[in-house]
Amino acid sequence: MGILYNRVADQLQTLILEGVYREGERLPGVRVLSRQFSVSVSTILQAHQTLEGRGYLQARERSGYYVRLPKLDTPEPVMSQPRSEPLPVSARDMALELCSDEQKRMVPLAAAIPHPDFLPVRQIQQATLWAARHGYETLDYAFPGKSIYRRQVAQRMTALGCLVTPDDILATNGAQEAIILALRAVTQPGDIVAVESPSFPGILQALDVVGLRVIEIPTHPTEGLSLEGLELALEQWPIKACVVVTNHSNPMGARLPDARKQALVNMLERARVPLIEDDIYGDLYFDGERPRPAKAFDRTGNVIYCSSFSKTISPGLRLGWMIPGRYQVEARQQKYFSNLATASIPQLAVARFLEQGGYDRYLRSARQRYREAIERMRSAVGRAFPEGTAVSRPSGGFVLWVQLPGTTSGTRVYQLAREDNINVAPGRMFSTTDKYENCLRLNGANPWCPRIESAIQRLGVLAQQVASESTSG
Repeated sequence: MGILYNRVADQLQTLILEGVYREGERLPGVRVLSRQFSVSVSTILQAHQTLEGRGYLQARERSGYYVRLPKLDTPEPVMSQPRSEPLPVSARDMALELCSDEQKRMVPLAAAIPHPDFLPVRQIQQATLWAARHGYETLDYAFPGKSIYRRQVAQRMTALGCLVTPDDILATNGAQEAIILALRAVTQPGDIVAVESPSFPGILQALDVVGLRVIEIPTHPTEGLSLEGLELALEQWPIKACVVVTNHSNPMGARLPDARKQALVNMLERARVPLIEDDIYGDLYFDGERPRPAKAFDRTGNVIYCSSFSKTISPGLRLGWMIPGRYQVEARQQKYFSNLATASIPQLAVARFLEQGGYDRYLRSARQRYREAIERMRSAVGRAFPEGTAVSRPSGGFVLWVQLPGTTSGTRVYQLAREDNINVAPGRMFSTTDKYENCLRLNGANPWCPRIESAIQRLGVLAQQVASESTSG
């Protein structure tokens, strides 16, 4: 059914773009289109909702669906050009501010956390109840992780071209802990670590916790980390590790092509610099096949793979894993010394969910929902924000990177939005240098509703106001 209604939506979109149905016109009724496309009425309704998400239709109560062309000329952000010297990292108070209890009453466009409507809540509840009945198995220390959980993860990784066994897997409390363990396994305080720029704040916070310095590498909004920029940095500085979100990076949504992943792995192996790969969004691709991780090109164990189920199953389970490669002894020691083990019940519950096939069934619909949510939000931003705004075009995940025109302050928009109970992530959070002052990150993993739509419109008004102030000042 999902494939069928997408096919109908694509055909209707083509008719709109070719001018068969023009802006402002009402589409034929659902029964007429049902006969025209030889599909059910429910399929037509799903196709309408898909096109509404893409910004091509607008529903009017008791009137039907009307054509509304989105702004298709909204450009992508430019490639980043961060400063090229290592700097100490300081985890900002702003990051904690975005996760405070106060944000719960705000429109949640800041933290990259999916709304429960996007998650398999009922299925994971059932799996957790099943896991809780396992008596002593749920009460013991599960180091380095429950065998059933590590076996399921190993099977999934093997399907992606990573030939690993359950013994190669270490269960962690989310991907954040996996990254911290990896950093502690291969660096010493004061060492230099290369990261993408802009970079996920959680990675910058992990670097801060471990006491490291960071050098930010230019990053393309679509193709990811600049290998040329990284090679130059490797020649100039004694870099001890490199942290990269290879698939649908946060915040820009970039995805390294396979050839560049392989080149990245080979480059770092030659330099004897470990690659710490964060692949937390890899399962949330929009089209085609699941993108391969860089770990699939690793033949020497130099890639430390980190991921979790926080973005797909449940943030609250705090369940992830890592494949430390040749740094397994060091990573296991760091895990054991820091908190001994990861909780057993979440491991058993997720293993059950994977083993029964529920995860893959859930992902098939979730990917489409995330794609529609991102397309809908991108279209809304294009209509509401001032001219000259650039918006990322991610091929997976659920965040958007918005680059405001000129010297428009994203921090000022963030401050004004909070006064209106709208929470967004200002660009300065994604660098050690306040480099992205004119940017915002938006969380697209929310069911579209009048509250979200009004919030985007209000953000556009605020951005226009701040842009006017910056040009007149």
